[in-house]
Amino acid sequence: MDTPPAAASDEALRAAMAEAAAEIDAALDVLIPRPEGPESRLFEAMRHAAIGGGKRLRGFLVLEGARQFGVGRDSALRAAAAVEMLHAYSLVHDDLPCMDDDDLRRGKPTVHKAFDEATAVLAGDALQANAFYALAEPETHADPAVRAELCRGLARAAGPRGMCGGQMLDMLAGEAGGPLEEAEIGRLQLLKTGKLIEFAAEAGAILGKAPPQLRHAFAAYGRDLGAAFQIADDLLDATASAEEAGKRTGKDAEAGKATLVGLLGIPRARLHAERLAAQAAAHLDALGGRADLLRALADYAIARRS
Repeated sequence: MDTPPAAASDEALRAAMAEAAAEIDAALDVLIPRPEGPESRLFEAMRHAAIGGGKRLRGFLVLEGARQFGVGRDSALRAAAAVEMLHAYSLVHDDLPCMDDDDLRRGKPTVHKAFDEATAVLAGDALQANAFYALAEPETHADPAVRAELCRGLARAAGPRGMCGGQMLDMLAGEAGGPLEEAEIGRLQLLKTGKLIEFAAEAGAILGKAPPQLRHAFAAYGRDLGAAFQIADDLLDATASAEEAGKRTGKDAEAGKATLVGLLGIPRARLHAERLAAQAAAHLDALGGRADLLRALADYAIARRS
């Protein structure tokens, strides 16, 4: 992908994201086994969950971060695909009847609806394992220390002090019945959504062996972007149609879920998301015009309708 102009337009960002999404899907097509043999149903379910649809925001973050440091495209694509497989696993399990019980994801039936619950559990498990397998292979990076750091970072983002911990907090909040404070909701969302986006933003710097200050800048960008993205997601749930969002909307209010939109109201939550997006973009000031697509992504994350 060529270096973008000094000011990336919304049109340039959308074109770059569409190109990245197509490349990531092609990488996933290679990394996820094709249906064959007696276990083909599992492979079909994995591919249903991971290939096609979705914004590929996390994968795009990996690719665009890697581009800042001259990382080879094939290497960056393997890391981006690994992050997307991990994300797909989380969605498959999140949609299960024992969790959020959703029938629609990315405009198509969720895995447990297209197949069955047991297959959905296995498909999620297999996607998670396959993500780490892809990162650990030498094709991802020649330096084993870099591969180990990628695996460590993804595990931390997905595990008990990341996505899984956040999901537990979300479930406990629903059981408690009482409203959460703003700081409690912020921590829940940081773990459940933010940690994986933070890792995706930092992964390109890890691949490029960037100096510590730039790694920290990308991680901080991802942290603020993730917080803004989650508020935007909650705003979509409150204001968008199912057709726009590609999934059932209005479910947070129905379930009494703890969100900043529910606590602050739509206008204040939207203002908070805008401030976080601006803060995220400011972390990349040292990169100048090279990072304009990433700055534009912060604006896109809070303006999107799907």
